[in-house]
Amino acid sequence: MSNISQMTADVYGQTKEEFKTLGKSKCSLVIGIPKEIVFQENRIPLTPLSVALLIENGHRVLIESGAGVASNFMDHHYSEQGAEIVYERTRVFSADIIIKIASPTMEEVEMMRPRQVLLSSQQPSLLEFNVLKALMNKQITALSYEYLQDEGGHLSVVRAMSEIVGATSILIAAEYLSNVFEGKGLLLGGVTGVPPTEIVIIGAGTVGEFAARTAIALGAQVKVFDSSVFRLRRLQNNIGSRVFTSVIQPIILNKAVRSSDVVIGALRAKNGRSSCIISEETVAKMKPNSVVIDVSIDQGGCFETSEVTSHDKPTFRKYDVIHYCVPNIASRVARTATYALTNIFTPILLQAADYGGVNNLIWNNPGLRNAVYLYQGSLTNKDIADKFTIPYKDLSLMIVVNQ
Repeated sequence: MSNISQMTADVYGQTKEEFKTLGKSKCSLVIGIPKEIVFQENRIPLTPLSVALLIENGHRVLIESGAGVASNFMDHHYSEQGAEIVYERTRVFSADIIIKIASPTMEEVEMMRPRQVLLSSQQPSLLEFNVLKALMNKQITALSYEYLQDEGGHLSVVRAMSEIVGATSILIAAEYLSNVFEGKGLLLGGVTGVPPTEIVIIGAGTVGEFAARTAIALGAQVKVFDSSVFRLRRLQNNIGSRVFTSVIQPIILNKAVRSSDVVIGALRAKNGRSSCIISEETVAKMKPNSVVIDVSIDQGGCFETSEVTSHDKPTFRKYDVIHYCVPNIASRVARTATYALTNIFTPILLQAADYGGVNNLIWNNPGLRNAVYLYQGSLTNKDIADKFTIPYKDLSLMIVVNQ
């Protein structure tokens, strides 16, 4: 055994025999991409060119007919690159690896076969116990995009989608400030001789940073609030230009919100519900036809007046303030989001083949291992375990078993 293999075996308490699968040659993967059935999920995990790359490397890709239509990728775009277009939904779920965007439904889990690998979104707060139990019973190895880390330790999918959501939120604000959507009739940013629009961004994370970038590029006057001085300083440095920043102090924040044209709520909670920062009383004192965009609505929202909306009916008015509270903003620009996702997923799938499968890659890729919440049916995620008050196993202490 090499020094590297010996060191790894010492860490995980594994024997030479248990590591024999890691040395085998590149394998061929069968990858299934089902059509999303969750309401208004328009993204697809792989583009046609990424599928072509996988097929060139000896893998099979099964795609359910119509899976890419919402992202403007037609069936023939995939079939021309060698994908197999499947019309029987159950056949897609017979693949070795199922890769999709939305978290699995009970109907989809029932179609899966034992010991498959599932890559999908899975926020602990949205997971239902019956779905989790069904996955465990089938000994599924399941990975959640929300926990997937890159080489730098950043949450790669979360960051990519946050960049898109941040930039898109400003473009949405520009739409609802216009007369077309019965707004104020303002051009976001203004022109020479006309005062710029005022935008308040609550949260200096990735969403806040890219919202600020886009707003500044359009000429708006931007104010950013956050509870962390570190995040505010990081935002200043990343943007490369001076922008008004402040820690969240109710008097200063409420004054800025009341005088603004647009407020972006982009606070994120690590676990559970996001903080409700702006009271109904403050919203009631905002200027008529102002725009509120609550990016944090999937975690409860930053505004006391927020209510979940959809892409079909994205806004409502309260106190003559336009509220935009759609949870899945990235699906509004599904094609761009798909390109961002495929840049993350394709290298993982290619690397998995080199290691003889995803189960083997998990032990050699810490970022991927961080995303595992079920390993061959065993729960390995503390957040999910705490939610349902059930035991879990520390994945880093588990012994590798052969696939």
